[in-house]
Amino acid sequence: MFTIEHEFDATVVTLVDEGSAYLREDVTVCAFEDCVTVEQYDPRRDEVVRITLSIAQLRDLAAALNLPEGVYRLRPTGQRKTDK
Repeated sequence: MFTIEHEFDATVVTLVDEGSAYLREDVTVCAFEDCVTVEQYDPRRDEVVRITLSIAQLRDLAAALNLPEGVYRLRPTGQRKTDK
């Protein structure tokens, strides 16, 4: 299950782990104009852990989820491949 909320400066998506197996803490993704943060409460440390991704890193992550193992560099949108 997940929720989506539009706030003044960010879109917030919360991912809720459901099911009968061991459940993890909720994950909150906040999309800002210039970055995206991913947060999750860590009960062992009793604090929220936050990771901040640039928009370029987020784009690379989205592409990586659909690619096989390897090393890649994404081309800027609109750039054509040239063979020599």
